[in-house]
Amino acid sequence: MHTDKPLFTPGPLTTSLTVKQAMLRDLGSRDFEFIRIVREIRQELLRLAEADDRGYEAILMQGSGTFGIEAVIGSITPPDGKWLFVVNGAYGQRMLQIAKALRIDAAAVTFPENRPAVAEAVAMALDHDPTITHVGAVHCETTTGLLNPIQELGQIAARFGKVLMVDAMSSFGAVPIPVADWGIHYLVSSANKCIEGVPGFSFVLARRDMLTQTNGYARSLSLNLLAQWRGLENDGQFRFTPPTHAILAFRQALAELEAEDGVPGRAARYRHNYEMLVAGMRALGFAEYLRPEDQSYIITSFRYPDHPNFDFGRFYETLNGKGFVIYPGKVSDAACFRIGTIGRLYADDVRALLDAIRETLAEMEVTL
Repeated sequence: MHTDKPLFTPGPLTTSLTVKQAMLRDLGSRDFEFIRIVREIRQELLRLAEADDRGYEAILMQGSGTFGIEAVIGSITPPDGKWLFVVNGAYGQRMLQIAKALRIDAAAVTFPENRPAVAEAVAMALDHDPTITHVGAVHCETTTGLLNPIQELGQIAARFGKVLMVDAMSSFGAVPIPVADWGIHYLVSSANKCIEGVPGFSFVLARRDMLTQTNGYARSLSLNLLAQWRGLENDGQFRFTPPTHAILAFRQALAELEAEDGVPGRAARYRHNYEMLVAGMRALGFAEYLRPEDQSYIITSFRYPDHPNFDFGRFYETLNGKGFVIYPGKVSDAACFRIGTIGRLYADDVRALLDAIRETLAEMEVTL
């Protein structure tokens, strides 16, 4: 039987056989069973965010996580609204690019890629510009694996009366995020991340009282968040063709998350993967890009070793040939590569990857 290579990436990622098998059936988008499944998924997402019965709604949106981010930015900003984006990596920068593409007024408070955002610096930016209405921040900045202090940012947003949107693409499902308690008004994540589904849709957790005030704001027909929610509420159906097979896979993935003791259980496995990886990489002579106190257990950036024989292209290709897929770096000020520790990966997978890296270094004649 063909076995896929384990994906040590931040998503799409390695999925279980049973998640794949869940897609081996066809359901009509207007089928009663499919409508029931969508309703159950929406309810379960709210439960995972500790937001059921807290005035929130879960809205599924076709497309990647970036589609979900664009749906929120383009749908909830009034004509005179202005965003402040917290930027310390490529995904914070992407939110700023989306706003500019939509011709929405926006500014950024920028931090180094190897440091988390400082909440009081965000407060100073808000104090300096009272025209700002919305704040956007990334929880786990996948550029490096860094975690930003979202709970503190929620307190700042509340202090200034601003709407807070959080990109929780690489953290939701593996890091506890009580959206109401943290003051998050809109949270966006994706099916193919820590819940271990397959690509095809993103989802938004939105505070209902704020969402219902956004009528007429949307800059897009298909990425209209309020219209999408109204459609799901009205008849349980998507306004346009839903990713039926990805949704079936996601239902199975949610069941497997629950069987793993939910978010705490999954977090424990991912953390163990991460700890094994870092210990093994340090033993091989590699160094992490981030300080340990700023690092998540989702994905880790490692600096290129200082050796004349090290070439990342060859390193990546050789590892791929041995059956392991890692990720190139995205840091702008340092030569790095990234290794993810999420998805259907276990200690034996990490151990096998470390053995393959050791062999690859020997073949490249890189001594660290």
